[in-house]
This record gives sequence, C-alpha cells and structure tokens, in this order.
Amino acid sequence: MRFTKLTPSLFYTDINIGLKSFVDCLEFTIGHDEIDSPNPFCVVQKDGLGILIFQNKELAEQFSPEIRLVTENIEEVYERVSSKFPELLHPNLSRVTLRPWGAKEFALVDGQIGIIIQQW
Repeated sequence: MRFTKLTPSLFYTDINIGLKSFVDCLEFTIGHDEIDSPNPFCVVQKDGLGILIFQNKELAEQFSPEIRLVTENIEEVYERVSSKFPELLHPNLSRVTLRPWGAKEFALVDGQIGIIIQQW
C-alpha cells in the first residue's frame, strides 16, 4: 500500500479567515475555487501540498484542528510572516523556539486553526 499525499480539510466560519492565513500570509495559491458558491470552498496549494478550505459554521464550531508545516528554512519563513502578519503569531509560540524534542518551531493562530511551522 502506498500513499502519495495527505490533503487535510479545514473548516472556517468565514472562508476569508483561512484565505488570509494560507494565501496572503503563507503564500499558497488557489488551485480550485468555489469560494462564491452556496457552500464556499477552495483548494490551496504550495510546493506539492494541498489543503481543502471550507466555509461551514457548524463544522468549524465542532473542530479546531492544529496542523504542522515542515520547512527547511524556518528563519526565512518567520521573517516573512512576522513582518507582514504579526497579528497571526500565536502568543505562546510567537518566536522561533528550539523545542525539547529537537525541532525549531513557531506558531500561528487565526481564530480557527492552529498552524505550527517546524524545522527538524
């Protein structure tokens, strides 16, 4: 058995919050767009990654996931994110920090989803 990609589904009460986090801040692009449909959703993509973003108030209120994005240059990512979107930095992990398990991390929170940026 072989898998080639994991594509999570994230639910927001307002899809524009997810678009700010992933498209504006983390520089993903929209690969599939049904944002203006009665049930808004899209697929955002970057570097072979894909994430489905849905606007669904009921599911957004039930689930508050946390995801990790692994990078090979966390300092560059941090500089770009912190200079343009400091309001998204998580107050408990707002700087690149060496964690006890050996990874460098910082985190974002957009009110719905926790996003940890990590470098091993």
